[in-house]
Formats: sequence, C-alpha cells, structure tokens
Amino acid sequence: MFKRILLLSAVSVCVWAGAALAAPNARDQATATKAAIRSAAPVEGLKSQGLDGGGDTVLTFSAPPREAPEEGARIYQPIAEYLAGVIGRKIVYVHPDNWLTYQTEMLKGGYDIVFDGPHFNSWRIANLKHNTLAKIPDEFVFAVVTKKDGGQITDIRHLTGKKVCGMSPPNLGTLALLSQFENPARQPTMINAVGWAKVYEGVVIENKCVAGVLPVANLKKYDGRGNFTRIVYKTKALPNQAFSAGPRITREDQARLAAALIAPEGAAATANLREAFGTEKGLVRAVKDEYAGLDAFLKDVWGYRR
Repeated sequence: MFKRILLLSAVSVCVWAGAALAAPNARDQATATKAAIRSAAPVEGLKSQGLDGGGDTVLTFSAPPREAPEEGARIYQPIAEYLAGVIGRKIVYVHPDNWLTYQTEMLKGGYDIVFDGPHFNSWRIANLKHNTLAKIPDEFVFAVVTKKDGGQITDIRHLTGKKVCGMSPPNLGTLALLSQFENPARQPTMINAVGWAKVYEGVVIENKCVAGVLPVANLKKYDGRGNFTRIVYKTKALPNQAFSAGPRITREDQARLAAALIAPEGAAATANLREAFGTEKGLVRAVKDEYAGLDAFLKDVWGYRR
C-alpha cells in the first residue's frame, strides 16, 4: 500500500508573459485570441489580473510542475498559443507553484486543458468529465536504475530504506515503485528531484541516491548505451502521457483540439514538449478507454478518493 502523502517540494518563482497568436489553422483570424501565462492558482491568478477565471471565454491550461517556471513556459506556451487560435478562445497557461497547488486545483476542476500522466487522465475521466485528446506516442514505462558499478543493488527489494531519487508522489513512477513494497515501513526513502535530468544526475553524478526512477524514454536520452546505469526494475507498459479537456469546452471544440494536436501543422507548437519527453514522433490520438482503471494508482494518495 502507498503512504498517504501530502505533497511536498516546489518552485515558487512567478512568471508573467503574454504572447500574441495568429494560428494558421484558426477558424476565424478575427477571433484568434491571445494566450497568456500565469504562475499560481488559475482562478485567483486570473482575478488578480482583472480577468474572470470562471467565465465562459478564458480557459486554463496546466501541467505538473516538473520543471522550473521558465522551462514550463518554453514547453507549454507555444501549445497554448496554437490551441487558442484553433478554437478562438483565450487560453491561459498556468504554471503551478508546486505539486500541492497543482493537485488542489486539478482535483476541484480548476484546469480546462491538462497535460499529465495516465493515472491523472484516468482520474479526471472518472470524476471530472474530462475527455482525452492526444498523447505522446509509444508506451509509457518507468525504469529504476542504479549506477553501473552499484553492484550491491541487484533487485528492487534491495532498495528498502535506501535513498531513491524521483519526483514526489503522486508522480506515477514513484507510485509504481512504492507499490512494489506492501509494507510501508520497508519502502525506500524518496528524494525529490525537479525534472528527470535531476533524477539521473542525482544517481550518476551527485551520488545523492543509490537509485532513481525515471521514464525509459528519458533514460535513453541520458544514457542510451547503458554506459553509466543499470536497470534493476521496469514497470509494466501503460498508455503514455496525454492531453485532456474538461466540460467547459464543447465536444466540437474538443474534437478540433484533438485534431490540431496530431496535425502536421501542430508539430512546431509541440516540438519542445516532445523533445522534453524523449520522442521525435508526432502526437497521436488518445482513446479514453485505454486509461480506464489507472486511477487505482492514486487510491491511497490524499485527496483522490471520491
């Protein structure tokens, strides 16, 4: 069983940047709107700027704070701008200050468009009437790795009480790792890292941890030949991280967003996202049925029981 956990960790740098948009595939260039970025909770952040976060025109787009605000803007702002032009509505990219903020806002339906892991998508489908739009191609698999010369760790069970670098729960890789230890007292000690590169560096370079958990796709970017790491455990394959859209967006506009995300014209907008998550392939359609039941990973995480 997982420990019930209040989420820790965070980056609290505020970012403010507006960006003009004139998307080539917008239905009507006269109604093409601007996408903006805020750092903080969506509704409160919008109201502080004189915008109505609960209105019918402004949509909020967010993703977990897996990176610093500046990097989050680099990855997600082009997507917000592109999608705003597709449906002719203002889309505000909101970078959460920390995981607790992200979880709190996501749980209460504060985000209209979200990109995150399959367990979160599954939960929103079941509880918030979200629909999946598009996803990273290929299967989603996490690896638990040690340094190449870390011979004392040859099995995941050897990690009991050991320091393991990863992202704080409810990150899926961390939850999948902890699920292998039925007795919470025998779980490893998770050391939070902001970003997959930091997980890798914490094991291979900084020696903060005896092991780390990160997506296989990212591991291949850092150590494609396995010269510096050794895999001691892999999770089962899951559908990959995906975009979902909530009920404040009509089904017709959801279909437009899904089509735009996988269209060749959207490749430039999603390029930074795909690079960050270890793929050069274009996004593909996400079918919500393939995410059914994956919210079970969240059953023992604070706030997710309904």
